[in-house]
Amino acid sequence: MNVNYSLIKSNAELKFDARQRLKGNWGMAILVCFLGSLLPGIPGAIPYIGWIFGLLIGGPFALGLASSFLRLVRNEPLELENLFDGFKNFATAFLAQLLMSIFIFLWSLLLIIPGIIAAYSYSLTFYIIKDNPEIGAMEALRRSKQMMKGFKGKLFLLQLSFIGWALLCILTVGIGFLWLMPYIKTAEAQFYENLKQAYEASSLAE
Repeated sequence: MNVNYSLIKSNAELKFDARQRLKGNWGMAILVCFLGSLLPGIPGAIPYIGWIFGLLIGGPFALGLASSFLRLVRNEPLELENLFDGFKNFATAFLAQLLMSIFIFLWSLLLIIPGIIAAYSYSLTFYIIKDNPEIGAMEALRRSKQMMKGFKGKLFLLQLSFIGWALLCILTVGIGFLWLMPYIKTAEAQFYENLKQAYEASSLAE
């Protein structure tokens, strides 16, 4: 896959775009992000079998979050029900989460760094499933790995740039994370959208 590097935005531009998309949408973005983080963890409170339910719904909720924040960066209406979009493609979302967990775990057995690299390689999986609901989980992972070639460091630096805000959130006894997490999720969705457009522009030019 070739990419039109002239269309790749800086991380500062991606964060600016994220803030623009969040204007007037902070309330719903906070609610979606909060519930998307809370609900998958609730089954874990069930003794013995809770982790099974958590495993089953983790993927669909991850897909729902990806769907929600992609809608936001594409200037589409963001509604609470979008958080549950992942359940419309339950099997693929579940299998994608399972495969990602297995692959990242296996790479982590070698050393921590290979595991982290694997996690970044597969980081676009749920965005890709959102845009291509007909493909299988393995194909989504493969496409994510292809798209992230040469861009894993960029996403890492984008996420790292929020560390100052995270430290400030700790001083608010964690309350500030209600605003920080939607900001990060929107910036990550903006990263995918920009990268996708750059790849598509390169394909059209060929």
